[in-house]
Amino acid sequence: MTSAKVEKGPEEPPAAAADTTSAEGYQRALGARQIQMIAIGGAIGTGLFLGAGKAIAKAGPSLVLAYAIAGLVIFFIMRALGELLMYRPVAGSFSEYAREFVGPFAGFVTGWTYWLFWVVTGITEVTAAAQYMTFWFSIPQWVSALIFTVILYGVNLISVKLFGELEFWFSMVKVTAIVGMILICAGILTLGFSDAGDTASVSHLWADGGFFPHGIKGTLMTLQIVMFAFLAVELVGVTAGESKDPKTVLPKAINTVPWRIAVFYIGALVMILSVVPWTEFSPDVSPFVEAFQKMGLGLGAGIVNFVVLTAALSSCNSGMYSTGRMLRDLALNGQGPKVFTRLTRSGTPLVGTTVSAALMLVGVWINYQWPGDAFTYVVSFATISGMWAWIMILISQLRYRRLADRGVLPQSSFRAPGAPYTSVFALAFLGLVIVMMGIDKDARISLYCAPLWALILGVSYLVLKARNPANKAFTGR
Repeated sequence: MTSAKVEKGPEEPPAAAADTTSAEGYQRALGARQIQMIAIGGAIGTGLFLGAGKAIAKAGPSLVLAYAIAGLVIFFIMRALGELLMYRPVAGSFSEYAREFVGPFAGFVTGWTYWLFWVVTGITEVTAAAQYMTFWFSIPQWVSALIFTVILYGVNLISVKLFGELEFWFSMVKVTAIVGMILICAGILTLGFSDAGDTASVSHLWADGGFFPHGIKGTLMTLQIVMFAFLAVELVGVTAGESKDPKTVLPKAINTVPWRIAVFYIGALVMILSVVPWTEFSPDVSPFVEAFQKMGLGLGAGIVNFVVLTAALSSCNSGMYSTGRMLRDLALNGQGPKVFTRLTRSGTPLVGTTVSAALMLVGVWINYQWPGDAFTYVVSFATISGMWAWIMILISQLRYRRLADRGVLPQSSFRAPGAPYTSVFALAFLGLVIVMMGIDKDARISLYCAPLWALILGVSYLVLKARNPANKAFTGR
């Protein structure tokens, strides 16, 4: 398998051609500005804006430490991905690398699981976006969900450049909001204005029951929520086949991960937990909304609601983008229906995006019929399926590095620092998260669903392999 990959190296298109069209037939229309904001936006979503409320209730101020350690692991994962991307930048990168370095079945499972992850996430996000609209307008939830889905579907079909531009502005709103929140909190701490000015103090991080008010176990129990917040940071890898200059743009985007996490997660949480004691936050309400309310800033709730709406639409937009590419990558390798290989004139995967958008609409109906705990269950399943992609990235990078060090494959121009030790540490950490999910009764359902999904994929793989026994996607050659 690896020797075949080496032999294909010289057949890559010349640099001039690669500037406009990738080897997979996509248009290289995403520039540095858009890739950077897609990378930043991938780290800021409803997992932070909404999920942090439950995490604060479980861990208190020690949630900051959980985000810091998890953020370091995310950086290790992204550098491992970066090493693979510079070795061979392709669309559908996760399944491609799993197929090459782990095996055909691993590539099959990774592609379909990552597709399912974004469909499930899209179901959650488009429903959440419809709920946020009721803050301003008294319209049926299904109407808003339908309108948002149709608009984002249209955007993704027109061109990848339009997708990138929309994601750029979505991310800009989220970044501006968090930076604004940090500056306002800093002003309250130093100048003492607003209703929270008299009580705001950094001492809230350790004075109200200590830094670990529920012990180390309480902090560990938040890991599933924390990792869900980071899901989609790897989306930059899916853009590899449509980046104008992937060899330059992608490393820069990946290297911004540490400061993004430091500012948008650790910085934002330190500020709101200093201004408002952690004991005053409700687990069912966004801590950012509550923080504005405690400060007595009347416009705060409406502003944050708009930001959270933007975050949900951004996630759904990214979901439609990635699902179509994953389905097409599977189809190109004979591991999915051939109809998914079709591209529009603008280079977007028509059928894959359409099928995924249709399934997201079905999810709106499901959430309408079975509300309540549906969001928690969906988040749990999204976390386990998203982490599978991270696990495959790390294992693929470890195997690629061994082959590259032996001279079997060319060395990457963007080697992961500290590997293989950092990749092994990241794998161990993800294993710990899965164990903690098994302990958490709310998250445990995802571990029950995972074997069922694996069984479905296993049977499907055997059926496809029986129909195409000589296909390289099943032989590994």
